Order: sequence, then C-alpha cells, then structure tokens
Amino acid sequence: MSSLQTLPRQKPRVNSAFKRLMSVHWLMAACYLVLFTTGTFMAQLPREFPIRNPLYDFHKSIGTLTIALLTWRILVLLQVWRRKYTRQLPRFSSAWIQKFALHTLLYGFMWGVPVTGVFLSNSFKSQNVRLFGLILPDFFPQNSSLVDLGRSLHFWLAYTFCALIGLHILAQRKVVWANWRRLSGFVKSKLA
Repeated sequence: MSSLQTLPRQKPRVNSAFKRLMSVHWLMAACYLVLFTTGTFMAQLPREFPIRNPLYDFHKSIGTLTIALLTWRILVLLQVWRRKYTRQLPRFSSAWIQKFALHTLLYGFMWGVPVTGVFLSNSFKSQNVRLFGLILPDFFPQNSSLVDLGRSLHFWLAYTFCALIGLHILAQRKVVWANWRRLSGFVKSKLA
C-alpha cells in the first residue's frame, strides 16, 4: 500500500453493551405501552365480560416479563457504567445530576409498578400471577384487607410513572424526533 492510498474511514465503534441496553430499552418501552393500554382498558370492563380474566392474565404476564427484563437491563447497565466510568468519572454538572435523578426515578418506578401489581394480585387471591400460563409463587401473603392499598399503590405509581416517562421523552426530544423521522421515512419507502 503506497503512502498516497488511504484506508477507508471506519465508523466509531458503539459499545455492544450499549447496543444491548438500547435494545432492551425499546423492548421494555413496548411492554410498558402494552401494560398501560391493557391496564386502562381492563379496569373499565365489567366483571362478567368474557375476555376480562384472560386480559388480566395477559397483563400480569407482561408485567412479570418487565421485571425479568428490568433485571437484565440493570446487569447490562452496570456493564456499560463499568466500561464508561472506569476510564473517566462523569462531570457532576447540574444537567448530569438532573439526568441521573430522572433515570433513577424511572428505574424505581419500572420496579415499583409491577411489584405493586404482584402485591395487589397476591393480596386479592393466592397463586393467581402467571407468566403465560406458568403459575408463579406468591411473594406476598393473601390478605383481603390490603387489596385497596395495593390497588391505590398500583394505580398512583403507574400514573406517576407515565408522567415521568413524559418528562423522559421531553428531555430526549431530539432523539425521539430523529427516531420518528427515521420510522416515517421507512414507512413511506415501504408504501411507495
């Protein structure tokens, strides 16, 4: 190779752990969209409605799946942090602290909302949380006097979580807009 020839420019390498983190991010976002949609819809259904119980089972299965995905996500996040912050600590600016606080709250609600759902289900009836048909062990004792507390916790945490997701979308509006343009372009190219 002569000195006049140049090597092709390579794209900057994105950390594979970061790619996995973003993959599970979007998978969990889809799960939470399904959970919020089904949760709002099924809460409006009368008890005698025929699809109400299967819809609750589906909702609980997706909620259980989000807890498993969250565990995986935290493990991947720890890998990303280890690689990123062993080289250089973050700059503790007010923007970084706000971002860290919002993400910490989001992770807390990602855990809290499904756990309060399990608490509600276990308080109401023993052994009724299933993962797509597989009966899961009870994590909380059956106690009918705690059903209203579980229902209130699950409801208010879910809607607070929705508000935090709105703040997260607002904070990431450039990324959201870029993804929307990419998706719109893809759909237009397939329809043309």
